[in-house]
Amino acid sequence: MNRKIVFPTNEHQGLLSKRDAHFGRANFYTVVELSPEGKTVDVLVVKNEGHKSSGCGGAVENICILGADALIVSGIGGSPLQGFARKGLAVYHDNISVSVEQSLNAFLANQLTLMQPDMSCSHH
Repeated sequence: MNRKIVFPTNEHQGLLSKRDAHFGRANFYTVVELSPEGKTVDVLVVKNEGHKSSGCGGAVENICILGADALIVSGIGGSPLQGFARKGLAVYHDNISVSVEQSLNAFLANQLTLMQPDMSCSHH
């Protein structure tokens, strides 16, 4: 079964897109579909519709609607992190990689850690 990994980005450049530091404010979500062997099957860039009136819960739904299996972020607030946990969506931390491609390679090499509540941004 294929997996979909979502990266918040500010560009519409596929794997070369620069990652955004915070998922809720990103201009786009770059969605990478991986085969069971970890090969890239498809790359889709989707405009981030933002929080709208539903706050962080809307941002969580925006990611879940994409069929995501994992989200890779540099930062995330405690409330959306809990929302993803309730939905069963894994959130990984990467504050080093600049591009989607670099972050994807780190993910595939098992170099990223799962976000823990104490790693979330305190202003959310």
